[in-house]
Amino acid sequence: MKKSAILLTTLALMLAACNDTTTTDTTTEAGEATTETTETTTETTESTTEGAAEGTTAAGGGSKTGKDTLVIQESADIPTLDPGTTYDTQSGLFVKNMYETLLTYSGTSLTELEGVLATEWEGNEDGTEYRFTLRENVPFHSGNIMTCADAEYTFQRNLVTNTADSGNWFIAESLLGTGANANDDDTITWERIDNAVQCDGETLVFTLPKADPAFLSKLAYYGQAIVDSQHAIEIGEWDGTGDTWKDAVGVDITGSPLAQDPSGTGAYRLVSNDANTISMEAFEDYWGGAPSIKNVVRQLVPEESSRIQAFLSGDADLVEFPSREVVETQVAGQPGVEIYDNITNLGAYGFTMNQQLEGSTNIGSGTWGDGIPTNFFQDENMRKCFVYAFDAPTYIAQVQRGKGEQLNVLLPKSFLGYDDSIEPQQFDLAQAEEFCQAAHDGAAWENGFTLNAAYREGSKSMQTALEILKQNIEAMNPKFKVNLVGKQWSDIIDATNKEAMVYVGWAPDYADPDNFIHTFYHTDGYYAPRGGLSDPELDALIDEARSTIDEDRRVELYSQIAQYTKDKAYFIHIPTGLGINAYHTNLEGYGAEFDNPLFGTYWKDMSKTQ
Repeated sequence: MKKSAILLTTLALMLAACNDTTTTDTTTEAGEATTETTETTTETTESTTEGAAEGTTAAGGGSKTGKDTLVIQESADIPTLDPGTTYDTQSGLFVKNMYETLLTYSGTSLTELEGVLATEWEGNEDGTEYRFTLRENVPFHSGNIMTCADAEYTFQRNLVTNTADSGNWFIAESLLGTGANANDDDTITWERIDNAVQCDGETLVFTLPKADPAFLSKLAYYGQAIVDSQHAIEIGEWDGTGDTWKDAVGVDITGSPLAQDPSGTGAYRLVSNDANTISMEAFEDYWGGAPSIKNVVRQLVPEESSRIQAFLSGDADLVEFPSREVVETQVAGQPGVEIYDNITNLGAYGFTMNQQLEGSTNIGSGTWGDGIPTNFFQDENMRKCFVYAFDAPTYIAQVQRGKGEQLNVLLPKSFLGYDDSIEPQQFDLAQAEEFCQAAHDGAAWENGFTLNAAYREGSKSMQTALEILKQNIEAMNPKFKVNLVGKQWSDIIDATNKEAMVYVGWAPDYADPDNFIHTFYHTDGYYAPRGGLSDPELDALIDEARSTIDEDRRVELYSQIAQYTKDKAYFIHIPTGLGINAYHTNLEGYGAEFDNPLFGTYWKDMSKTQ
């Protein structure tokens, strides 16, 4: 989501990750979003939009866009419509409605998979081969009929291109044993790619180098949606052969021919796409039946007040709201408006405490007093001092307006392996002081320190969290000082920029605990260079959990990981905020019973009464 994320917000990379978290992609979360590039959620501490609620609401409270049309207004642009490089929430909103994957999650579940373009599938006992029976007579928007060759082309194209801006690294990990492309890993050959995905008649066969318990969940990601290979090749995409594959390795396909002229099997097809408006229409030959809503119009509206007014006047059906405060104070209670609250947030957030600060330019003098030594956070007592000094209840009250919950490990509660029996981190200033006094054999307490903590400039939720921590740290000892440093996001997420402390987060690419645990805690994970975390004992637990297909053993291992990382105090956990959104009462098929926490709601399942 890598979307992923250092707040990535991905990751919403952030996380990057990174892939993003909500009911729909316009949901407002109570806390910070997971990634700068993939999420549309915002902080609750942003100021309320003045004058947004002035004016009248639509007659009867419903929207006035027409029974057959859905109008959506959001503030972010759409980077691509090519599923092969889609790795952000905004692009995903369109890709998931134009294209379809082999599998998806059933209803609101994050554990039960069901077939979409696949009708049956089976794996061998050791988890290294999967065979898929594909749905027959499924038309693409071009009129071509989907065959196994289209699925084979799709996955081989993703393995060949596999750019840093895509989510193909995690499918490459499964099928090739590495997340890299052939430009970065010279052991990758066409033979390996070709053998990984094959058609046995009209049966699609995946061959994995080793078991990956997350493999099926990865296939549900919209970036693995099946493309129309005949159409793609005709308009100038890679021809799908071993003769030309090297020319396509790592090529940026953000603005590819397929992004300009998409052809999927989904319920909606592209009509037009310009800088401010994307128009879609129902695909009348859709194999699942023609949708009730015939037209979808997505408008780019950067101004918060304009989006809110469009919603209240009925000129838009769904909009991106800037904050929980705006929804609660300006939108809730208006005629014909329904509030969808307590929306599951699948992000995980925290502060790094960098244990590898050699060469950092962000540690002041590099010694006690007017800086910190490079081994500052290598001391477990020092990390625990900061963990116990963070006042999560105050953060929930001030930033999340009471709608937040603390985690015991950086993993969503709804994911496999989250152990509720383990208590989350606690706020306890007396404990914090004891750990600070013990840190570095008393040197920290005696000499004091000056710590620089970075946050994304303009992010009030990040800044507020650090202000809470700063206040409590400095109150313990007059020799303790924490400087809050606002920086551009590109500087913060630069792996060569060693920050002592920085806000991080991740939104899931796929619904498996490995997507969070490996990302945050493994030496080879996304955050390793940003947090200086390298623990061989922890790596061994994570490696076993990501390689066994024994679900009970995985649950046991993730419980051990949660307790271990809590005891080691590797991150300061930031509470996860619950989301909120508003919609008109004339919009059906939207709300808690229709919303999948990972993928949201599909337009084809919606209808309007007027």
